[in-house]
Amino acid sequence: MSFKYFTLDEFACQETGENEIKPEFVERLDALRDACGFPFTITSGYRSPRHSIESKKPNGPGQHASGIAADIAVTGGHQRFIIVNNAVQLGFTGIGVAKGFVHVDIRDTTPMAWCY
Repeated sequence: MSFKYFTLDEFACQETGENEIKPEFVERLDALRDACGFPFTITSGYRSPRHSIESKKPNGPGQHASGIAADIAVTGGHQRFIIVNNAVQLGFTGIGVAKGFVHVDIRDTTPMAWCY
């Protein structure tokens, strides 16, 4: 499967090398990248349930371990705004905003937004 802006390798777990990112998520991320009009650097994609961050979560592994989440590096508030605005319009259901990245996911539970 090929995508317009991404390769599957960009989403491999940084600690284990495993990669169970869902192609439908990458397709949605491709659409987000297209809508935003600027390149994305993925700082975290798939995370193995054994990844140090996922294994410490009190309620078990999260959306990254399900292959339906990514963190996108940002350089400022304008990029954050553009990503969040377009992510909402494109139906992303999990959006987390930090100083240096925006988390997006396609969870099928209650939509959520948060700040780090």
